Amino acid sequence: MTDDGMKLLVFAHTPPPHHGQSYMVQLLLDGFGGDCRRGGRPSPHGIECYHVNARFSKHLEDIGNFRLTKLILLLEYCLAAIFVRFRHGVRNFYYVPAPGKKSALWRDWLVMALCRPFFTRIILHWHAAGLAKWLETEQRISVRALTYRLMKSVDLSIVLSRYNLLDAEKLLARQVRVIGNGIPDPCPGYEQEIWPRRQARAAARSKLLAGKQLTAADRQQTGEDPQLLRVLFLAHCTREKGLFDTLEAVALANARLAAIRSPVRVHLTVAGSFLSPLEQLEFEQRITQSDLQLSPGTGVVTSSSPSQSCVCYVGFVTGSEKHRTFTQSDCFCFPTYYYAESFGLVILEAMAYGLPIVASRWRSIPELLPPDFPGLVPPCNPAAVATALVDLATTPSTDTLRTHFLEHYSLEQYLNNLATAIRALET
Repeated sequence: MTDDGMKLLVFAHTPPPHHGQSYMVQLLLDGFGGDCRRGGRPSPHGIECYHVNARFSKHLEDIGNFRLTKLILLLEYCLAAIFVRFRHGVRNFYYVPAPGKKSALWRDWLVMALCRPFFTRIILHWHAAGLAKWLETEQRISVRALTYRLMKSVDLSIVLSRYNLLDAEKLLARQVRVIGNGIPDPCPGYEQEIWPRRQARAAARSKLLAGKQLTAADRQQTGEDPQLLRVLFLAHCTREKGLFDTLEAVALANARLAAIRSPVRVHLTVAGSFLSPLEQLEFEQRITQSDLQLSPGTGVVTSSSPSQSCVCYVGFVTGSEKHRTFTQSDCFCFPTYYYAESFGLVILEAMAYGLPIVASRWRSIPELLPPDFPGLVPPCNPAAVATALVDLATTPSTDTLRTHFLEHYSLEQYLNNLATAIRALET
């Protein structure tokens, strides 16, 4: 460790379960050298981390649910944080506050009540959004008053976008910084491995739409199904994340393409975990209906869709399987209207793979994309999503989004900006 390193208590959980917040906490810890109590490395950013892995749920389905065992865990984690404060002289407390949900807010109250008096500086990193609006519109004045009393006037609040400023400003943080997330480049070989195939697939679709036949060389470059626009939905498989709107959009898009006798069809790959058994059952029943089947006239027989379905569910993907899922896709669809949506890391991943994107104009998502981005649609509007998908089926491929990712969302930029904001508290 560096002699002059700033010591930071990171009170936040890392995967599992795996979601955007836990992943970004892991990137922070790894980027800042790891947990000093468990063989951390010298930090290139001058910040020494001491990690209390405040994990309350083992599975995604359990997140946000109250159980007595979680309360016991919370007390244990707070005692561990206080121990680290005095054992290692850590005066700076980093915490990720909750979205607008009662059980999560109660957790924040207890953490602030028990830990805040022992630390000199408090840093809140707002990975979720919507707490301020939820407090003002749905909660009693007593709930708002206690939240302000325990969480107001922290030393630094970090938000992911301008849209999310309200949460930090409502609680009167002394400093507020807007720092967008950044991730490691998941496809450093993009120019050689991905871009040529995506160009070839777009060119093949253009030939088909012009009534031309594909040559053997065309098919060798594009794979077994150049007549399909392969759309990817990758997120928690919930209604609010836009899963069912995506299904309806694919059905509508294929109906429109069939009506104009287009040889092109839309195929959807769904990746992610279901949080509700009822929604999973509804999904399984919906994808068997006739408007989500490929018509015999398309001549498509693929290993991923032997029953001629327009939809393939691949479950939760990670590592090489996730990489393959992105590289085999032609488009990314994310029409979310999730109540706590704050940044959408999957948008960054799709940009890194240079995928054309169709996403909802929801919360901070427009900020992540280039100005005047054409792929934004109103939330809860499958017809608009369908129109955007049909447009993509007839549009040449570009790598504009890949360039935007490299310029704005690299992991190095993210860690540098984060470290600068945190270190400034000691100047």
